[in-house]
Amino acid sequence: MKEEIVKILENVYEAKTAIEINDLFGYKTPEEYKSVLDALEELVNDFIVYKTKKDRYILIKNCPSLKIGKLTVNKKGYGFVILEKEDDLYIASDNLNGAIHDDVVLSEIIRSGVKKEGRILRVLKRDINDLVGEIIVKNNEFSIDLDDDKKDIELVLKKESLKNCVPGHKVVIRLDKKLGQKKYLAEVIKILGHKDDPGVDILSIACKYGIETEFNQDVEKELESVPTEVDPKDLVGRTDLTEKEIFTIDGSHTKDIDDAISLDMDNDLYVLGVHIADVSHYVKENTALGDTAYERGTSCYLADTVIPMIPHKLSNGICSLNEGVVRLTMSCVMKIDHRGKVVSYDIFPSYIKSRKKMTYEAVNDILMRDIVAPDYQEFAPTLKKMNELAHILRKEKISRGYINFDIDEAEVVQDEEGRAIDIVKREREDGEMLIEDFMIAANETVATHIYNMDLPFIYRVHGTPNSEKIDDFVNLVKLLGYELQTKVTDLTPISMQKLLNELSDKEEFSILSSMLLRSMKKAEYSKDNIGHFGLGSKAYTHFTSPIRRFPDLTVHRLLKKYLVEKDLSMFTVSYYDSALVDIAEHSSLKEVGSVNAERDVLDMKMAEYMESHIGEEYEGMISTVTNFGFFVELPNLVEGLVHVSTLKGDYYTYVPEKLALIGHNTKKQYRIGDKLKVKVISASKETAMIDFEIVKVEENYGNKE
Repeated sequence: MKEEIVKILENVYEAKTAIEINDLFGYKTPEEYKSVLDALEELVNDFIVYKTKKDRYILIKNCPSLKIGKLTVNKKGYGFVILEKEDDLYIASDNLNGAIHDDVVLSEIIRSGVKKEGRILRVLKRDINDLVGEIIVKNNEFSIDLDDDKKDIELVLKKESLKNCVPGHKVVIRLDKKLGQKKYLAEVIKILGHKDDPGVDILSIACKYGIETEFNQDVEKELESVPTEVDPKDLVGRTDLTEKEIFTIDGSHTKDIDDAISLDMDNDLYVLGVHIADVSHYVKENTALGDTAYERGTSCYLADTVIPMIPHKLSNGICSLNEGVVRLTMSCVMKIDHRGKVVSYDIFPSYIKSRKKMTYEAVNDILMRDIVAPDYQEFAPTLKKMNELAHILRKEKISRGYINFDIDEAEVVQDEEGRAIDIVKREREDGEMLIEDFMIAANETVATHIYNMDLPFIYRVHGTPNSEKIDDFVNLVKLLGYELQTKVTDLTPISMQKLLNELSDKEEFSILSSMLLRSMKKAEYSKDNIGHFGLGSKAYTHFTSPIRRFPDLTVHRLLKKYLVEKDLSMFTVSYYDSALVDIAEHSSLKEVGSVNAERDVLDMKMAEYMESHIGEEYEGMISTVTNFGFFVELPNLVEGLVHVSTLKGDYYTYVPEKLALIGHNTKKQYRIGDKLKVKVISASKETAMIDFEIVKVEENYGNKE
């Protein structure tokens, strides 16, 4: 019945009563009318049909003024409904209609134009099952101060759940019963530890995003049967690569090693081997380990804390390609010519014995500075030949449109107590880029192979950017006083690449590059291959990190099913054709949660670091301008707010068309890219906020007219 109602409403653009819809079917009996009412109610609950206050029904997609999205609310009380394929919808505080931060809502556009404004009609979904907060004493009773201060709800804690709690404990709470529109009865379900205990700060953020930090009993039980060494029986049917010169290159602290590499020459062809841990041999479908890997979706790297997708016995043990031990792998061996083109390849199950666990630091010394440590001497010629190939591959990628945003990343240095003692830029030299280039080559080769077989698969996709957002970015660059030669009417990877290259010599390049990246769509997982815009790739997947990412584990399972078992049965193809839709969507959501947790941990640790630097002065550059002030980025990527109230000598107003704060009398401007000297006036690990005030403005500020 539901499908029939949707079909009949497809071409109806005015809301209809249930009786009118019943009449469209020609139904006459009370039973038939009741079936229409029941189906309409289900469609309303499924967010497909909207029911007006006058009990009329219309398909949501047929009503341009109705929008569904997630609400994000800021500390000032107003918010935005985040929409997938169009600009976000502004919601004033008096139009929230009881909705709170992170609600999925149905909204209505009440004002169109350049910046659309709306109001919330209905909360469709409120995800507040597990919340994290700090136990405090309020009015002589235990209460909770939620970490997410945007959650505008009142909580009454069950007293029996507080028996082991003390003030300062960080806890996870679960809502038990609704007592009012924004009032809930709640209970403490887990004590994470005291807020001052090492690691509890990171654990709290992980829990905030629903990232599980412990494995359940079923997983622990299955781990008992996981071996610590490869069983000789498991080597049957695999290619023996243990005599080849194969090694790994990772960070010095890495313990979960997914990938190993090898290189040979076949006349004038490079023979590149990318050998990836065969996690799928140990983490099977329909097991506790497999189900947990799916639920987690990804490993999370929060400062120096790793929350693994699979237990350490696997991730650091039998699956990790550790030095000097036999490990099961899936290999992608590619013959590559001097233009960087893969001319032939083979994908097969194998086993290897890594000759050495190399570090980026030592490899970069060899490749960048010709400094060879004694224990790397025998590998130096191969590494240099690999670097030669990596430069060829990179040149080929650039020729087809690979976009190198060259975004700086910050790294937190912590002491033994887990306190941030420094913030540094993460170095990227030839060693890091070599591994990136080799992994991209393998990922593309695997994706292209299965795509050409026309079989269900999971791809890493990146869509063409929204032209309006790119136009906005170009206009911003012009406001900064720069004339661009690159025409972006044709949105291709090549045109974006040229745009970045044209900006590469500008002082604000790091900020502009980040802004252009934010103007683009986010990469995600999908069963449908639309290519990868940022890489200029026609087919791309994630094959190279199955220890850390569930999509990669899925790719390995599919490769075994299709290429090793040669199971192309209708049942298998039909099963994956359906299952991969959910796997892709779930994996994308888990990735977003992990990225957000990493960002929050970084912000919190930056504020923690700056707590011990209050009163100190730094040179910085304005990275963002708002109506309440502007953010200044320091050379180590720490960012702080200069609030408009701290600007002395004039009254400043935000002028959107100039993206600047402008003094009412002096006409002095503060814009993106301006260099400033600032003093740290406050920093709070609790709020993850840093505040600056201006000490001195460089003389060339505002001279880009």
